[in-house]
Amino acid sequence: MFETHAHLDFPDFDKDREQIITASQKEGVEYIVNIGVGKESCEKSVLLANKHEQIYAAVGFHPHNAAEYNEKLIRKLARNEKVVAIGEIGLDYYRMRNTKKTQLETFEKQIALAQELKLPIVIHDRDAHQDCLKILDKYNPTKLVFHCYTGDVLFAQEVLARGWNISFTGIITFKNSHLPDIVRMVPADRYFVETDSPYLSPVPKRGRRNSPLHLRYTIEKLAEIRGITPKMVAAQTFKNAADFFLEKQNS
Repeated sequence: MFETHAHLDFPDFDKDREQIITASQKEGVEYIVNIGVGKESCEKSVLLANKHEQIYAAVGFHPHNAAEYNEKLIRKLARNEKVVAIGEIGLDYYRMRNTKKTQLETFEKQIALAQELKLPIVIHDRDAHQDCLKILDKYNPTKLVFHCYTGDVLFAQEVLARGWNISFTGIITFKNSHLPDIVRMVPADRYFVETDSPYLSPVPKRGRRNSPLHLRYTIEKLAEIRGITPKMVAAQTFKNAADFFLEKQNS
C-alpha cells in the first residue's frame, strides 16, 4: 500500500510516532508521503523522511498559512532528495484564515516554483474549485493531484480532462458521501488513496485519531465501489502513486 498524504509530524503523534510508523510498515504500508503545511511542518516532514527510508516529504504552505509563505525555505528544503512534491498548496474558502488575495498570491507563487523545480503538485481545494482551475490553467502543470477530493462529478471531469489525478480519503466510507459516483468514473491509472492523518478516520474508526494503519479501510471501500478486489485497488494505487511521486528516485 502507498499512503500518499499524512501529517505524522503533527503533535497528535508525539507520544507514539515511531510505533505508528513501524506498525504501518508491518501492516503493509510500504511508502508514506508526509505533507508539510507551513514552516515548522515542512522542516519536520523532511527530518522524518531523512530518518525513515519508507517516508518521503512534500513541502509547501497550506492556504491557512499563506501569509507566512517563505520561498527561500521551500527552495532549500526541496533540494533534499527525499522531497518528492510541492504541497499541500491551494485555496480554502471554507475557513477563511487568510484573505482570498493572500491565498491566491501564495498559491500562484508555489505553482510557479513547482514548475521551475519540476516537482509534482499536491492541491488543497476547499470550496474554491473555479479559482483553483483558473490559476492552474495559467501554468498548465502536468503532474498534479487533488488531495482529499470532495468536489462533484462535473468538477472531477474537469480535473481528469486536464490529465490530473484524484486522491480519496476515508470520507468515501461515510454514510451520506456523494463520492462513490466519482470513485466509479475515475480511470484505473488516475486515482490515489490517502488517510490525511490525523484527520478523517474511515468507518469503522471514525471519530478516532487517524493514521496510516487505517489506509486499508479506504482501500476496501474503493474496491467495493469499483467492483474489484482490495488487492487490485492496492496495486493500482501503489503504481499510480509511485509513478507520480517516485519517478526521479526510480529513474
